[in-house]
Amino acid sequence: MRFDMHSGETKCISEDVKADTLSVGSYSIVDPIKGDPNVTVLFFGLQVTSPHGVSYHYGDKVEKGTFAFTASENGPYSACFWSPLRQPPLTTIVEFDWRSGVEARDWSNVAKKGNIEVIVTPPQFLYVT
Repeated sequence: MRFDMHSGETKCISEDVKADTLSVGSYSIVDPIKGDPNVTVLFFGLQVTSPHGVSYHYGDKVEKGTFAFTASENGPYSACFWSPLRQPPLTTIVEFDWRSGVEARDWSNVAKKGNIEVIVTPPQFLYVT
């Protein structure tokens, strides 16, 4: 997903996650403004927390990052982004991808281990004259 972050703003996204479930995520600024004299550093912060406030990821003054964890409890996990107050105000576009459970797994390896039906065909012979 993509969303706008305005200077001095905080945005939180919540995901209902079951205990013992894998969650992975990535985030980044889309098309950061390079060379703008009004912007010396373009960054934001992110904290991912459990329903009871346990921090699973913390990034401050970052342009991008990743996180991964196995949930210890059931409930809504939150990813809260913040952007520092700037003058003049600035809008930053953030790209965020958060996957949990089945979506977070690499199922290409699972298919190799047992869910492939083997079809036996008679050998093919090529005659060259």
